[in-house]
Amino acid sequence: MPCAVIRLATFLIFSLAVSLPETAYAFSLDNPQQIGIAVNLGSSYDPQPTIGFVQLSMMALYDYEQILPHATPEPLRMKFEGSLGVGDDSRFRAMASLNFFACYYLTDLARGSFKPYVEAGAGVAFTDFQVEGQGLRLNFNPQAGIGTEWQSISGQRWFSAIRAHHISNSNLHKDNRGINSLFLQLGFSL
Repeated sequence: MPCAVIRLATFLIFSLAVSLPETAYAFSLDNPQQIGIAVNLGSSYDPQPTIGFVQLSMMALYDYEQILPHATPEPLRMKFEGSLGVGDDSRFRAMASLNFFACYYLTDLARGSFKPYVEAGAGVAFTDFQVEGQGLRLNFNPQAGIGTEWQSISGQRWFSAIRAHHISNSNLHKDNRGINSLFLQLGFSL
């Protein structure tokens, strides 16, 4: 299963890269709909023993058509996210990732300022640690999750998500032991 996810993520990254020259005239990272900062807390569940993670993330959310100009459903957005933090496998070691996500807002379930969404994406992750058989420190990083945005009484916009998180090299190295984790994200809009 994880290899199929990695291959799908690789295909999506390749498809995005191939389509960019055709759409470069419209591709723009100016004027995101939302920018935010978040804390990610996580723990691996495979392999054992577990590794704990803490990351600080910055994100920018765009209308999907602003990034890839073609007709899309209105609730679809594109999110870019960079994270920097540590993993604890009996010692603190650095980790960093750059990811993109397709975010789909579940408008039928929205109530007031409560806006649930589903998201899936991929990217690359660097870990300054390796589990036995991991092979590389620079790996692919597919993720998928569910989340919500809401507004506090003071007017501050918040977001949270639960994500399934995978790190592996998609057989670019003969050793390809991956790390599977669950992450909780909590952040606010700037």
